[in-house]
Amino acid sequence: MSAKKKQVLLIDVGNTNIKFGLGDQKKVVQAFVLPTNLEETADSLGLKIQGLISSFVQKAEIEAWVVSSVVPLLDGILEQACYTYGRCPLYFVPQDLVLDIENRYERPQEVGADRLVGAFAARTLFPGPRSLVVIDFGTATTFDCIEERAYLGGLICPGIYSSLKALSLNTAKLPQISLDTNVEQLRIGQSTRQSLKQGMLFGFAAMVDGLLARLETILKPPLKVVATGGLASCLATLTEKIDLVYPELILEGLRLAYLTHKPKKE
Repeated sequence: MSAKKKQVLLIDVGNTNIKFGLGDQKKVVQAFVLPTNLEETADSLGLKIQGLISSFVQKAEIEAWVVSSVVPLLDGILEQACYTYGRCPLYFVPQDLVLDIENRYERPQEVGADRLVGAFAARTLFPGPRSLVVIDFGTATTFDCIEERAYLGGLICPGIYSSLKALSLNTAKLPQISLDTNVEQLRIGQSTRQSLKQGMLFGFAAMVDGLLARLETILKPPLKVVATGGLASCLATLTEKIDLVYPELILEGLRLAYLTHKPKKE
């Protein structure tokens, strides 16, 4: 990064939220979240981004926007917003920035950008263990498996909030609920809301431990498990096999991708 422009705007476009971060030479220094809106325009999104970052950095200090996206409808909107409001290059990962990780997916282009960026980030941050599993608790719950510097693939399961929404929409008497994440041990629910909360949190925790137990028989030891996403901190306390939580893993992966790999396009 140049002496004049010292930060990059990191953007992780997901199905539920868009996460933004400001990254410098050493770390992700700020993070923000907006709900994903498919009706967004370049102007509305550009103005929102300006509002988010204006308290922390001047527009002229941003030297690039670095993006992972699983929402193709917003890709062009972001490019237009960057052209008008960013006045700097925009790079999509992994299309424009080469990630130093071998993609062994049957059809490599099918891997969600966030999954590949998360795998790259985990391997870069934790080079010691031979194998890694990255669990991302998002709209879907994904398990991504890495051996050495190879992304092997993984598992895609329902997300906890997606599951709650599906139950509420497809049943007559199950309500929409908010999850109480200050939970330490399983209790027998004595109301419908309590039953849903206990079932969701401890059911997902059991799913995580069960799948990791099976992955341990496939992946070469030693194995480290890294969790990220909105509910990672809560669920990690309810599981036995998550080693650490890294909330900004995808943003950190975007930052590292920009710092360590020369862009393909100028």
